[in-house]
Amino acid sequence: MNIKHFVEYALLKKLTVNNIYETILTVDLNKLAKNFFYLKTLIPKKTKIIGVVKAFGYGHGDVEIAKKLEKLGVYALWVTDFEEAINLRKGGVKTRIIVANPGSKSYNKIIKYKIDVIIYNHKLLQLYIMNKNPVNIHIKFNTGMNRYGFNKEEVPVLASLIKKNPHLNVLSTCSHLSDAENEQSKKFAKKQIELFKKISSKFNNLIEKKTLSHILNTYGILNHSSDCLDAVRIGIGLYGCTNNKFLFPIASLTSVITQVRKVAKGERIGYGNSCICEKDMQIAIVPVGYADGLNRRLSNRIGKIVLNNKHCPIIGKISMGTLTIDVTNINASEGDRVEVFGINNSVVSTANSISTIPYEILSCLNRRIKRIYLNP
Repeated sequence: MNIKHFVEYALLKKLTVNNIYETILTVDLNKLAKNFFYLKTLIPKKTKIIGVVKAFGYGHGDVEIAKKLEKLGVYALWVTDFEEAINLRKGGVKTRIIVANPGSKSYNKIIKYKIDVIIYNHKLLQLYIMNKNPVNIHIKFNTGMNRYGFNKEEVPVLASLIKKNPHLNVLSTCSHLSDAENEQSKKFAKKQIELFKKISSKFNNLIEKKTLSHILNTYGILNHSSDCLDAVRIGIGLYGCTNNKFLFPIASLTSVITQVRKVAKGERIGYGNSCICEKDMQIAIVPVGYADGLNRRLSNRIGKIVLNNKHCPIIGKISMGTLTIDVTNINASEGDRVEVFGINNSVVSTANSISTIPYEILSCLNRRIKRIYLNP
């Protein structure tokens, strides 16, 4: 551990030592701001930033993250559904909110809470055409991911319908890169970007209006910054869980040891008898389990927990509300604070150990975990 990490870890322990909660996600909003400003240096000054706060702010807490991004001056916030948008509005967020999948039955709520919507198929378009209330919309095009979006062949019909319905205020066109992260996919990402530029230009010409265009996400910015358009959508980069050395994780998940015990060679630990002690051991119980969002694939020495700067393997199977770690030959006491992930045990390395992605590790964190925010 370097000096900077040591100081951060010491401060974190000090902040949590007197807290009544055992399991705590500590979120440093100053780090969020640093990540924001670093990514901002990679894009043109005129390019607008859309902050992605879907899935409860990638598990960090949506309202608090959104309010910080609001202070930082984002153009808009991006969420998955209308309920996430309404939660932000009720939490006091006034910035533009764009709903990626508004659904077909949320119209009245969308209008009431003044929410922007992504229109990606004709069923949704007809819903917003039939109801004549003015509404801000964003048109999504499919450029190769084959998930949401109109195909390029639909542009003329789509543009004609938009022009006939002036209550539909088109603010932007967008698309989604299927893989902006991996080097071997750079050519395909570039192909998507070029196709989107053509589609967006044609659409704007047909509706006789210049709308914002955006396709780049975090890895799009990191690997295709020369293709920045009018706006970018930043998600995982804000939370710092990438392999980029200039982006820093903003959260640490910690808990405490609730019991220490000695077990003899041949004894079993946890459900399913998956761990049979090969020697006399000292073990510690930590009250974090799969109900908190911890992936069970981290069981049986795949995952590690940090205690006193030492990585202790998770042994046996992770339970609903607990896990067990091997603390043989380590000074461990009941009440000691441990790090599930954070400064010394990154989300990226945890994800890599079970062949998944940081997005899954973060977004699965249960809302019952106490969240503490630094530097709001």
